[in-house]
Amino acid sequence: MSNSSLSRHRDFRALFDQLDGVALWTVTTPGEFDYISAGFEDIWGIPAKEVQEDVSRLLETIHPDDRDRVRENIESSGNEPADATYEGRVVRPDGSIRWVLTYQIILRNDNGEITEVVGICTDITEQKHREQELEILNRVVRHDVRNDMAIVLGWGEMLEEHVDDEGEAYLRNILDSGEHIVEVTEIARDYVEALSSNDELTVEPVSLCSVLETELSLREESFPEATFVLEDTLPDSEVAANGMLSSVFRNLLNNAVQHNDKDNPVVELSCEIRTDTAVVRIADNGPGIPDEQKDVIFGKGEKSLGSPGSGIGLYLVQTLVSQYGGEVWAEDNDPTGTVFVVKLARAT
Repeated sequence: MSNSSLSRHRDFRALFDQLDGVALWTVTTPGEFDYISAGFEDIWGIPAKEVQEDVSRLLETIHPDDRDRVRENIESSGNEPADATYEGRVVRPDGSIRWVLTYQIILRNDNGEITEVVGICTDITEQKHREQELEILNRVVRHDVRNDMAIVLGWGEMLEEHVDDEGEAYLRNILDSGEHIVEVTEIARDYVEALSSNDELTVEPVSLCSVLETELSLREESFPEATFVLEDTLPDSEVAANGMLSSVFRNLLNNAVQHNDKDNPVVELSCEIRTDTAVVRIADNGPGIPDEQKDVIFGKGEKSLGSPGSGIGLYLVQTLVSQYGGEVWAEDNDPTGTVFVVKLARAT
């Protein structure tokens, strides 16, 4: 190896030695590590020198359920690894467990022969904890809160024939609040699914007309006090999205009514098909959104105009549209109100 190459190797290794929660290792001789960065001890809780020339010592630290799979990849120095990217659990000396994501990179010479295996290990323990918390939240939302509220609403509807005019107003408030809770559980469920999925997002052709017609019809039933106007016949076109596209328009249509200060909220929906994109506009006659808030309302946890909502509806919209490779933004409506614009790529 030339002096310049050696220098680059030293600089590269020195860089990794400064990183917390990341370990770099290289193998040129099967069964032995040529180099392990200082970040190894941050994750494993033991000095790198303890495993420098003894792979078995390292394997002893791997959780028993993951050990065979990790061994197969580490010991495949002269061949392609079974998995170039894999996860595993490390059991530290104090008994605590760290999750590690490992990338194995194969380096070859000009003849195509494998000369070195480089591994990069990243501590993903906090990510795993968040995923577990989100899954617990998802189960609670889907099975506990939603089911209990369905029962409450059922009992409430049975009372409609048993209350007087004054009591009817209170009952309607109870039912409206219950329906809002159910709606929030739908948002939370979609939010969790969007954030906790480990699989690469699958985008497929989705009928935009079908999604919009369905959501518009459901919102008309949910908000009889509002007027929904379809400016023109919806074009029959497919966009690049997935089954959660309905959640995008459900949240935007709900938002147009729930944050409206008019006695008769009016929501206008239109769709324009362009060469490569489809642009959906949802306009309301509400109070509008100040210019300084237009760029932040899609942020996680933001609540527009003092909304009592959960603050994740618009964040979910932005997350999903971005995953589809599209754009969403807010504009002023004339004379008052807001227009939410969603631009999606047409399916090819």
